[in-house]
Amino acid sequence: MGDEKTALGSNGGPLAERLASNVKTLRELRGATQAEMSKLAKIPRATWANLESYGANPTLSVLHKVAQALNVSIEELLAEPRATCRLYPKDSLREKVRGLARVKKLLPDPLPGMEIDRMDLPARARLIGVPHTQGTREYLTVEDGEITLVVSGQTFRVKEGDVAVFQGDQKHSYANEGAKRAIGYSVVLITP
Repeated sequence: MGDEKTALGSNGGPLAERLASNVKTLRELRGATQAEMSKLAKIPRATWANLESYGANPTLSVLHKVAQALNVSIEELLAEPRATCRLYPKDSLREKVRGLARVKKLLPDPLPGMEIDRMDLPARARLIGVPHTQGTREYLTVEDGEITLVVSGQTFRVKEGDVAVFQGDQKHSYANEGAKRAIGYSVVLITP
């Protein structure tokens, strides 16, 4: 018990520093004040302030309430702080070649309910879309060139800067009918 007080007590220590740093960072990432978070956690504001100032020796119950309010595990509250940025080299992102077209994931980690892809369509390339679950919405924007979008038999010419929004659960395809490369981005919001 004495070792725990030294580790978490007001004299500092690596565990107390990690806890304070993590609680403050997680709160700030949510754009919340100490008062708002303490109310959500159902603990006194002074207790929350103490957690962020290296002076805390919280009970397991307080740690549990804080973790729930921040929507993280207790382990994450006490873990080594994560780097604030991680660089993913371009070759580390997943890319699929489908015919002449290349489809590259723009995010290294999957986001629940969302897909974001970059489509690179050389001249005369065609890409058949895979219908998603019912109620899914898809957004297509073109950065360079022109992409012909066909959705359930209707044809749309999506030019640079245009955005097409359609139900992603329908049959759809993308084509570059031009003589130069076309680059487009697809954002899919998947309905669970």
